Formats: sequence, structure tokens, C-alpha cells
Amino acid sequence: MHRETERCVRAVRSKDARFDGWFFTGVLTTGIYCRPSCPAMSPKAENMRFYPSAAAAQQAGFRACKRCRPDASPGSPQWNERADLVARAMRLIADGVVDREGVPGLAARLGYSARQIERQLVAELGAGPLALARAQRAQTARLLIETSALPMAEIAFAAGFASIRTFNGTVREVFGSAPTELRAKTSRGPGGTPPGLLALRLPHREPLNPSNLFGHLAATAVPGVEEWRDGAYRRTLRLPHGPGVVALRPLRDHVDCRLRLTDLRDLTIAISRCRRLLDLDADPVAVDGLLREDPVLAPLVARGPGRRVPRTVDPAEFAVRAVLGQQVSVAAARTHAGRLVLAHGEPVEDPDGGLSRLFPTPAALNDLDPARLALPRTRRSTLRTLVHALESGEVRLETGSDWELARRRLAAVPGIGPWTVESIAMRGLGDPDAFLPTDLGLRRAARETGLPATPAALTTRAAPWRPWRSYAVQYLWAVDDHPINHLPVH
Repeated sequence: MHRETERCVRAVRSKDARFDGWFFTGVLTTGIYCRPSCPAMSPKAENMRFYPSAAAAQQAGFRACKRCRPDASPGSPQWNERADLVARAMRLIADGVVDREGVPGLAARLGYSARQIERQLVAELGAGPLALARAQRAQTARLLIETSALPMAEIAFAAGFASIRTFNGTVREVFGSAPTELRAKTSRGPGGTPPGLLALRLPHREPLNPSNLFGHLAATAVPGVEEWRDGAYRRTLRLPHGPGVVALRPLRDHVDCRLRLTDLRDLTIAISRCRRLLDLDADPVAVDGLLREDPVLAPLVARGPGRRVPRTVDPAEFAVRAVLGQQVSVAAARTHAGRLVLAHGEPVEDPDGGLSRLFPTPAALNDLDPARLALPRTRRSTLRTLVHALESGEVRLETGSDWELARRRLAAVPGIGPWTVESIAMRGLGDPDAFLPTDLGLRRAARETGLPATPAALTTRAAPWRPWRSYAVQYLWAVDDHPINHLPVH
């Protein structure tokens, strides 16, 4: 979009928040870059330059606006909508792969050479993987400076900087202030957060309908791993440097995020996974605009616009849960998963609630005795085969997975049919066009709304909803008065 100059100028002049994260505006006369909705920006068109990423604006010599904080805008929805190399690379960079494994690690995960990845990212985003990761580190540093009382040396290490000098120089270059100056400008009231707890705001594009998003997560919560407590969805997180616990609470214009981390180096990764879990980088205006064109979906969208797809923090975890949930009720699936967690999950401490376990990894489940599970024999065999495939790498499910390749590999596992494949694609991998025509709830909604009830006919009827069929599923599920469609009342 950043190449469509006239459209970008119109968005800036109307201060249209819908385009925050889609592009960034550099102002030649001030040397700063802003998000399109910046309330302070009103430059002449000839003084504007448009960039596809914050990293590109920074590389062009612009520093971040101190008023609109463009580095903290929602991410571009393209990285969750698209399945090409650039989108997969961006999802992995957001998940911290470059910081942990370098550009060679990113290239190995994507199956391309480092040179190919560099060339494609620069061509589309104006910055390579190192610059994109650097911009992300700067944002992490700013969060820690403004939300914690940690010494600057600890913040530099936690944000991924190799030295204090690099940390100081990057913060000053990107934000136009030294780290100590940023902290001095932060207003922290007397009722701050307890020690060890980080309080953050997760921005999103309006509208956001929390009912199906948090209702689904709460209704399907696995005991010990997830819970709904005091108006917030809470869960444990398996992170590269140790476990974490997060509480996510929907508020009027953002999601309140409270994090406890074993190691602050995992902050960026934890935020990225929480954003993916809640689908916060979606573009609801584009999604709802397309779905409203269908006369059946239009009243459903009008009744509760802004529905998101409840996703996951760990695709492999969701795959295991999807198999456990085959042909059983939500309550039964929770029970089966809870037993698995109790027997194989690693213990964690939660000083604020009732969480006690991490969901077990495929490696931890590799020696699972299926006979101990109260499941039909065929499903026990499916679970065991899936766990082996995940552990061996035969099936790879991660943030940067190739969606179609993952579908083919999953479909080759005996006992995994189209419903399970598409469920994993929708909620585990984040494909916005996954579709479940055999789902019982979807077929009930189809009959209620006059849509075709047979899978083949419903799939044909749903073709105009592409590429947003996952969101159409959320609206159709809302036809049924099920707990997954409502915020818990307690």
C-alpha cells in the first residue's frame, strides 16, 4: 500500500486509524515517522514519504514520533493473511527466530537461502531480517523502560542487545531520546504493578468483539493450563528461556496484558504469541466489509461486528487438543486434555491464580501409553501417531509453517480427517481461509440460516467468502447459543 501515494495521503489527512500498521509516514521537515492516525501530523503532501515498515523508516533516517508511537501500532494484517515467503518470514521474525537463531536459522526454517530471504524482504519491506529484528528489539526495550523499574543494563540484555553501547545508541536513534530520558517521561502512579509483573497494552484495530474470542478460549480452557479469572483469560506459556504466565483482559480500546516471565528475554516472543492467540493484527473492516456482501451473513455481522478467530500460542499443542476433541463435546475434550496435562505437563508456579502446568510437548508425550486414555482405540492410535510425527519433524507446525504443506502432512496421518486438518489450519496455523463444512455447529447454523447443509454444497456456497472463510465460521457459530459465543459471567 505504501506505493499508493494518493491513498496514503488521504489516510494521513483523515487520520484514519484503520491504516495503522499498514504503512508509516516519514516527514522530511521534522525527521520523524508516524502512524497514519497521528493527531499531531499535518504536513504537506510533498514532505511525506511512505514506508512499508517501521524498520524501513528507521533505516531512512527517521525517528519515531513521541506522540503517536508508531512502533507500537498493530502489526500489518498481511503477515497473518498471506502464506508466501515474506509473510512466513515476518511471522517468524515476530516470534524471535532471528534473535535466537540468526538469519541462517530463519533461512533453515523457511527452506530458502539467506540471500533469497534478504532480497525479498528488502524488495517488499525496505529492510532485511536484521533491520526488522532490530526495530523489534527497540520496541521491546521501550516497553521495558516504560513499564518496569529494571536497571538499564538488564533491559539491554533482555531486549536482545549485544552491549549497553548498542542499546543506548539504538534507543536514541529510533526514539530521539536516551533510555533514561524515556523513563523520566513515563508517568507511573503510586499503585503500580507488583514486582515481577509486567503490565502492557496490546493495541488492535477497531472494532473488536470479545464475546466469541474470549468466550471460546474460556469455554475450552484446559484445567491447569488455562482459566478465566476476574474477567481475564489466563494461561501458561512455554517460552524459549523458561515458562511464563499471562492474563489477558479485553478493555474498551485495547487488551490489557499482564505477564510474569522467568526470563525477560522472552518478552517479545510472549507478546507476539499473545497477539496471534487473540488475532489482534486482523483488519476487521476489510473482513466484515466482504462478509456483509452476503445476504445471509450481513445481519450476523451487523449484530456483532469485529469477530476474531481464537487461535493458539502453540500450534503443536492445538493439534494434540484437536485430536482429543474429535467427535466429543467441549466438556469431554477439556477433560481428556486435563488428564493429559496432569500426567505429563511440567509444573509451574502461579502466585496469582490456579494455573499449575505447561501443556506437554510432543517429546514429553512420545512415551505416552494410549491405553491409559479414556478414548476409543482408533483415536488413541491417531494421537500416538500424531505425537510421533510432530516429534520427528515429519509434521511441522509452527508460526512460519507453509499452510498447504502442513495440511498435506496432517492429512497423511491415519485418523486425521478434513475437520481436524481445517481446525488446525484455522486455529493452530492461523490460515484466515480455513473452512470446516463438516463441523456439526456450522451445519446447524447453515440449517438455521437457510444455507446448504451438505458439506459439498456449503463449500460451494462459501466460495464468495474467500479469503475470510475462517471469520465466516465465527459468525455462523454465533447463531448457536453456546458458551463459546459469550463472555463468562463470573
